Amino acid sequence: MTHILITRPEGKGAALAQQLEQAGYQASLFPVLKITHLTPSSTELSPLLNADKIIFISQDAVSALSQLKPDINTKAQFYAVGQQTADIIYEQFGVRAAVPKQYDSEGLLALKSLAEVDGSNIVLVKGQGGRPELAKTLKERGAFLNNCVVYKREPTESITPNWTDHWKSQNVHGIVITSNAAVDAIFKSLTAHQLQWLQQCRFYVASERIAAYLKLQQVSSANIHIAAGASDNAMFTCINQQGSNMSEQSKPVTAEKATSTIANPASAKSAKQEPAATKNTTEKNKQKVSKVAALALLISLIVASGVGYEFYQKLNAGKAQNLAVNELSEQNKLLVQELQALKSAQSNLQQALFNSEKKVAATLSESAAQNQQELKAALQKAQQQGSSLNPQEVTSLQRMAEFKLWAEKDYQGTSAVLKRLDALLSEHPGTVEVRQAIMQDIQTLDSLKPVATEAIYLQLNSVLSSIDDLVFNAVNLPEEVSEVDENVLSEDINDWQQNLNNSWGRFLDSFLTLHHREGGVVAPFLDEQERHLVNQRIKLYITQAQDALLSKQASIYFSTLSEAKRLVDEYFKKDDNATQRVLKSIANLEKESLNFNPKVTLQSTQQVKEWVQ
Repeated sequence: MTHILITRPEGKGAALAQQLEQAGYQASLFPVLKITHLTPSSTELSPLLNADKIIFISQDAVSALSQLKPDINTKAQFYAVGQQTADIIYEQFGVRAAVPKQYDSEGLLALKSLAEVDGSNIVLVKGQGGRPELAKTLKERGAFLNNCVVYKREPTESITPNWTDHWKSQNVHGIVITSNAAVDAIFKSLTAHQLQWLQQCRFYVASERIAAYLKLQQVSSANIHIAAGASDNAMFTCINQQGSNMSEQSKPVTAEKATSTIANPASAKSAKQEPAATKNTTEKNKQKVSKVAALALLISLIVASGVGYEFYQKLNAGKAQNLAVNELSEQNKLLVQELQALKSAQSNLQQALFNSEKKVAATLSESAAQNQQELKAALQKAQQQGSSLNPQEVTSLQRMAEFKLWAEKDYQGTSAVLKRLDALLSEHPGTVEVRQAIMQDIQTLDSLKPVATEAIYLQLNSVLSSIDDLVFNAVNLPEEVSEVDENVLSEDINDWQQNLNNSWGRFLDSFLTLHHREGGVVAPFLDEQERHLVNQRIKLYITQAQDALLSKQASIYFSTLSEAKRLVDEYFKKDDNATQRVLKSIANLEKESLNFNPKVTLQSTQQVKEWVQ
């Protein structure tokens, strides 16, 4: 009996095992992987709400996501790799998913609705790793792809290299594999002897991708059989088609071997008395006799041999030899009649089986024709739905554009959403006026340049760090003119009047002293404390300009820059390089256009409302 090993994760191989056992195979469940559900972040789940297309890689992806109960756009187009995955999608989300003819990544990419996805938001619900070609191709086609990883496959704790010896002792002929991760788990850490035995087994895989991965393990192509998918029916069909090459052939026991057990002359003589026509008929039909017929023939011949042997003993005893021969001849005739009845029953059974197979074939053909008609009708309905424009989708995109404009102040994002809306409307007639309004809004948004807040802030910071390097505009005062003290008192008593005047002059000098310097007008002179206060005032103005920039207060920004520029121009040397650099930087900063809240009105909003109505 052919022994098939099913390596699918726990809970997924029971139905296939039951099918195989009913068909006469020996089936064993041996999960080499376990499925662990993950909890994605809200950021990873949020694209599901605005997705245009959602692709589910497997049944586990659908089950894991449904348990999270996320907000999902049920108006999006759903895709499933296989029919069973599509059935679970309908059970969990109530949405019919598109299924490719070929249940793999290549089949999905061949779908017409996934051929042109430029600008579409696509969410790939999958497990960790696997199917990189699908994501890569969709990105190359211009789609905005988001991966939503909801589960992972891990080797079970029980899988060890010693299990291959156990499989060999159990006479395993074929192994069912439905993922590359299962291949890794089975072929990990094997000895040369174990690897040699495993490479000689037959493998039933779910796709060309797994077959190619198996070939990397030096498994011959002749030992790899590719099913039409990972479903139980597809796997069973693949195994059953190859079953004739693996099933054990039982050799039927022939009449010649049975008659050889007759070890006495009397039995041989009785056998010779069988009609020649009956013997020839038996030889012609012995290959058609089933195992049950062969067993019946063997039993009958043994019984006949026993009877012959009994009569042979009687003949040796010299009692009723002729009577024994006649009775033996009658027994042989009865045996021939039993064989004829057995052949007739076998013929009737074969005819019944043929009629049953014919009925089954007719039923399957009728069911296939009915399914084909239903599929054709569903495709026509899907094409009709795809060719019509959904007003809700148009309104949703327009509202998204308004949200990005007024709530997020994201002008580039608003332009991108409107471009996507224009691409959607371009495939349908009667939308010229709406598209013209959309193009006008796109041009207006693209002309708006966002304020380079970070760059301006860094320029202000550079000016702030240069204030301490400025040179004050102080002058070098000329030396004081040496003066002769005219109020010197005389020792001559006759000069008492002059001495009186000089005394009065000294008295006045104690209140006010005048110093004379040579040269023109003298500039005011600042001490160290006054210089420090000037520097701190300029830095304060620059810091206020930075705060005004971050809080989007344009008037305060320009007024503080003007005050800082005035102080630099008034107190510092204009011919100094540091002063010139600071003044030039402030002048450039004053030229910035700080239009934080431009007034933008979307012309397309009213046009879309009128078109929807």
